[in-house]
Amino acid sequence: MTNNEILYFASSKILGIQLKIFASRKGIVKIFLNNKSDILESSNQTNLQPDDPFLFNVFQQLDEYFHCKRKTFKVPLDIHGTEFQKKVWNELSKVPYGKTVSYKTIAEKVGDVKSIRAVGRANGANPVPIIIPCHRIINSDGSIGGYSGGIKIKEKLLELEGILEPRLFI
Repeated sequence: MTNNEILYFASSKILGIQLKIFASRKGIVKIFLNNKSDILESSNQTNLQPDDPFLFNVFQQLDEYFHCKRKTFKVPLDIHGTEFQKKVWNELSKVPYGKTVSYKTIAEKVGDVKSIRAVGRANGANPVPIIIPCHRIINSDGSIGGYSGGIKIKEKLLELEGILEPRLFI
């Protein structure tokens, strides 16, 4: 992504989660979840409606996901990161709906069991949460760990997928 590349964005709230999504002509660039600092540096940004074709039907797919009608996404991505981050994000993409794996497991899959902290940082830097399901990565002791969108959203996503029991009292 270059500074003079045209980016398209839209915002929508689905089940109490505010989503702001940026896309290039190639694919989805960034998803912000309830984030106040939802700005990407680009000299050309065009605000669109969530159902605009330039957004690759991502809001509809996310709505289907949040209403338990979709388990995988079919949107093009235009994400940028280091080679290590891309390896981690590729492994995150393989974690199926309704399952969790540990940061340690991801570190082993990218070839270095000692890189658990680096895996955690790459997980936190995931530019397209939910689509690349970083919320499915937990600590080795079974605790849910952190989440760039906040722990409450991670818990909500894990509940939605049947991994955590819904809480009666919040």
